Amino acid sequence: MDYKDITKNIRESMGLPNDEAEKETLTEAFVAQPKKFDLGTEKLSQKTKTAHLELYNNYISCFNRTSAELDGVSRDDANSSCSLFRDIKLAEQFNMGAVYLHELYFANIASHASELSMDSLTYMRLARDWGSFDLWQRDFIACAMSARSGWAVCCYNTYIQGYVNVIVDGHTGNVPMGCIPVIVMDMWEHAYYKDYLNNKKQYLYNMMSELNWDVIENRVKRAERMAQVAR
Repeated sequence: MDYKDITKNIRESMGLPNDEAEKETLTEAFVAQPKKFDLGTEKLSQKTKTAHLELYNNYISCFNRTSAELDGVSRDDANSSCSLFRDIKLAEQFNMGAVYLHELYFANIASHASELSMDSLTYMRLARDWGSFDLWQRDFIACAMSARSGWAVCCYNTYIQGYVNVIVDGHTGNVPMGCIPVIVMDMWEHAYYKDYLNNKKQYLYNMMSELNWDVIENRVKRAERMAQVAR
């Protein structure tokens, strides 16, 4: 089933028109497909991993639904107080953030061979922008511990042309413009509470001890290429 078929099925299930002649609004629906992840870590229980992946798939379903709903909602009635367009648009942004951040997180954890070479681009960039790799690590941990049901993200910022750690509350709060994420840590309670209760620092240390630096290195290289374009 291709993109057009999936979009058509979603629209039909919601009673939205599929015929171009029937539509009077802008079409911008995007359909996300769930990805597969190898979460072989023993530092999270199977129940936690299963529940987390189910939550991720639910975010995908919600994102696809809100993305399709935007095709049928009136733009003419949009306002900041009681607007259906505003409600659906914010829901789309929330679920988009949830899907993207979870995919980045799942892909950069659970490595049994977590090693970072001092001559890697990642190490050199983090050491450059914080003064040392240890100082980057301390700052990232502080961001993670400060997140309110959210995320810690290390990203390249196109404005300052360097790497920064940011605190993300929820899935969309406090994200600076121009950020390209390279390291993502889930600090929502569902990520750790079943296995660690309120000891989120131990959860964080365990996840950081299994960061997949090969995945992160590829992200850093991609961010560097994107940075050249953004200048």
